[in-house]
Amino acid sequence: MSEASPGEDLTSIEKAAVLLMSLGESDAAQILKHMGPKEVQRIGQTMAQLANVQRHQVEKVLDDFLILVGDQTGLGLGADGYIRNMLKEALGEEKAGSLIDRILLGGNTTGLDTLKWMEPRAVSDVIRYEHPQIQAIVISYLDSDQAAEILANFDERVRLDILLRVASLETVQPAALQELNNILERQFSGNQSTQSTSIGGVRTAANIMNLIDSSIESELMESIRDVDEDLANTIQDMMFVFDNLIDVDDRGIQAIMREVESETLILALKGADPDMQEKIFKNMSSRAADMLKDDLEAKGPVRVSEVEVAQKEILAIARRLADNGEIVLGGGGEQMV
Repeated sequence: MSEASPGEDLTSIEKAAVLLMSLGESDAAQILKHMGPKEVQRIGQTMAQLANVQRHQVEKVLDDFLILVGDQTGLGLGADGYIRNMLKEALGEEKAGSLIDRILLGGNTTGLDTLKWMEPRAVSDVIRYEHPQIQAIVISYLDSDQAAEILANFDERVRLDILLRVASLETVQPAALQELNNILERQFSGNQSTQSTSIGGVRTAANIMNLIDSSIESELMESIRDVDEDLANTIQDMMFVFDNLIDVDDRGIQAIMREVESETLILALKGADPDMQEKIFKNMSSRAADMLKDDLEAKGPVRVSEVEVAQKEILAIARRLADNGEIVLGGGGEQMV
């Protein structure tokens, strides 16, 4: 269980955990209802790990929150307009559409969104006997890391079929999503838009391939190449691998490293290019970099599979930070995911 020392600044996630724990169970529960499954899991884990938070740290968290709310709140008249503008700016017009409807029209999170809260194996069981196109839509709709774990529960032939369909998807009509929700025996509320929804595509397929188990990834890529070599090359080009992190700016690298366990970093760097290792070293203090170099030398030979698991874990952190807008993946300021 981690302790927050008196002179130690809390991270953003720790501040959120402290704030919620200060509110009491009932009020905290009401706030958590408005968060996604990954946010709830991260905050819950942080709550469980926090220990010996100092009084002055709690007071500072509350003071900072009050200042932030005082400066930025949209409470009062015109709240609907504030919510719409906030979500559109944060998520973009298309993604914000159905969420706005659910919030402002009183809808509930049902249908496909419910699957995001389920274990990957449970989701694979739900869709196992559905039509492959239905499976592809579900896989495309979910976050890439969850989708990768779901695919791992299918045999090689089914994985190939689903991923090929994911790569060929571009848009799905609302009627198709409604039908899918009916199949799942849940009602999809709030979305009356007549616009089609962007879903799937080669980028989604590449993101899933990034996060799927390495042994499955290589087999699946070869199978895709046998079916469509051009598609395989396109997916390969879009896949973001560990050494691509060299293009992330120093601030982004530092943000990633704050969330990576030291043992995971050591394993990941054992299989990294020297330039990638140097990128990490230069974003650490001289003392920390020297210690990491010593740890790398002392570690000795490790299995390639261990290196790949560690690198994928760091990539998952990087992709989450990028999705949250905290870092940018790729050079030139262009977001890659």
